[in-house]
Amino acid sequence: MTATTLAPADRFDMAAAPMRIGRVRLAVRDLERVSGFYRDALGLVLAEDRGETHLLGAGGTPFLELHGDPALQATPRGGAGLFHTAFLLPARADLGRWLAFAAQAGLRVQGASDHKVSEAVYLADPEGNGIEIYADRPPAGWTDSNGDIEMSTDPLDVESLLAEAAGTRWAGAPAGTIVGHVHLQVGDTAEAERFYAGLLGFDIAKRYPGASFFGSGGYHHQLAGNIWNSRGAPPRKPGHAGLEMLEIVVGDGERLEALAEKAAAAGLEAVAGEGELRLDDPWGTRVLIRAG
Repeated sequence: MTATTLAPADRFDMAAAPMRIGRVRLAVRDLERVSGFYRDALGLVLAEDRGETHLLGAGGTPFLELHGDPALQATPRGGAGLFHTAFLLPARADLGRWLAFAAQAGLRVQGASDHKVSEAVYLADPEGNGIEIYADRPPAGWTDSNGDIEMSTDPLDVESLLAEAAGTRWAGAPAGTIVGHVHLQVGDTAEAERFYAGLLGFDIAKRYPGASFFGSGGYHHQLAGNIWNSRGAPPRKPGHAGLEMLEIVVGDGERLEALAEKAAAAGLEAVAGEGELRLDDPWGTRVLIRAG
């Protein structure tokens, strides 16, 4: 089998979605070690070194910010915060190339699944921050006869993926790689739905036992929240490593203004700046909403 390149019609246009993930900022205790892992294992490029902060990305686009502080405490496994950051590769062959590289490099993979809408491999960085590296299937196959998103957790066809990339090698995260979605650990899925769907305006794309998936523009999910490890988790305390901020890019300033008005009406503390809005979700995760 030869490697294939998806035609534009077979790829979801994330830039056209009303809301999408921009940057993700993680607070880490050992900046050099964690930054090196994302460069070596995922092939990200160091776009900017600000001393205590590293900005990484691919194809000239930064999307992962690492802020180092050795005094931070580890986030409890059952605490609210990050479940995983999901890095979306442009094509299935890219995932096949990365999978072959991961096997050769001896990377410790924690899981691999076919989700119908996508194919994904899971691992973690040296401080336990979850990572998903995935490729989408063509959007035409995402929905059932009623137009509802279909997702599942089936075994990944590793042999087919490797065959897709046969004769080619992983040369780092290709241009077009982005953060496709962020999956959160939350204390309550209904409360997560009130914030991310009711307030911010994401669609509830799918519900699983203990998890809700939030999409925009027809995407299967740009965000998700689960209680699998964190049921009843209280708001996060300062001074812990882990997810520090997630950025949501909205299509225009009018949508940003409407969100600011909704946040004020809900009694939430929000800080508006030029072209952006900062507020915290119910568990203290900072959400930066920016007009793109």
